[in-house]
Amino acid sequence: MSDNWLNKVNWAQDGLVPAVAQETASGRVLTLAWMNRAALKKTVETGEVHYWSRSRKKIWHKGEESGHVQKVCSIRLDCDEDVILVEVEQVGGIACHTGRHSCFYQKLVNGEWVATEPVLKDPRNIYKK
Repeated sequence: MSDNWLNKVNWAQDGLVPAVAQETASGRVLTLAWMNRAALKKTVETGEVHYWSRSRKKIWHKGEESGHVQKVCSIRLDCDEDVILVEVEQVGGIACHTGRHSCFYQKLVNGEWVATEPVLKDPRNIYKK
């Protein structure tokens, strides 16, 4: 397969594009992360999601440490061609490094951010490093 499809993405000046991971089965948004060309290409090649870590300045395979990989069901590009939507099967049911199902577990209630979802697994038992 040619890499021409990567040229259609409207990459930001820093070479990144936001990538939303949505669980196919439930429709829930699990996380928002970033991809560069190499991460998106690797995602397509492997069938598992790879992101660009802005803090570590490297590609990371989602679940490389935790085992909670995201298996790609489909990849979509928005109308402005500057946001990727990856529909995924979330292995292990945990997408967040806090041990929760979704990274969007805090809800604004009366001017306060309230954690509305339980920790499914203690992060100390997920990340052994």
